[in-house]
Amino acid sequence: MRYRAVIFDLDGTLSDSIQSIKYCADRAVEPFGYGPFSVEQYKYFVGDGAANLIKRALAAGGDTELLHFEKAFAIYKEIFRENCMYQVHPYEGICELLEALKERGVRIGVLSNKPHVETVNVVETLFGKGYFDEIQGQTEQVAIKPSPEGAFLLLKRLQVNPEEILYLGDTSTDMKTGKNTGAFTVGALWGFRERKELEEGGADAIISRPMELLAYL
Repeated sequence: MRYRAVIFDLDGTLSDSIQSIKYCADRAVEPFGYGPFSVEQYKYFVGDGAANLIKRALAAGGDTELLHFEKAFAIYKEIFRENCMYQVHPYEGICELLEALKERGVRIGVLSNKPHVETVNVVETLFGKGYFDEIQGQTEQVAIKPSPEGAFLLLKRLQVNPEEILYLGDTSTDMKTGKNTGAFTVGALWGFRERKELEEGGADAIISRPMELLAYL
């Protein structure tokens, strides 16, 4: 096999978490008279970290100067800590893909712009503690995607080189992250965004179902 590891985005790639994000963010901006927003709106609010999620929700509600950001973001973080698993589940075919990768000896990691503690919580709740070889969420010490900092940390822990990994995600942010890392980047059409965005983000390949990833190993 050419590739020894796969790095997965979390939200919109491994887990269908849009209801959790909507539930928490709607509650965070509600005290200021904004929302609720639709699932489709949230699919475009997400992808660049929790702070940008709340900024986009506030702006969509009319707070374009983000006067309520600090308070709304604090509320969101508190609510999300308690509700990060609200209606969250793996996408169809993901568990089968992960098992197939393990059977082939391919190492698996997660890189998310979701806060690190919640990233670990979601991954371990859905798939079990220790199932993934490495997990990296957003921290103050590591720049969010599309910076490759988190990816390089994962590569070091996985003991692989950039040219030895597949990077799978569902947004242009993910495609740019993969490119910035030097990985072969695959776009997932079952997530939050459409083919055009993935193509414009520089995807090397685009797949419609998780198991199709195996063709690129």
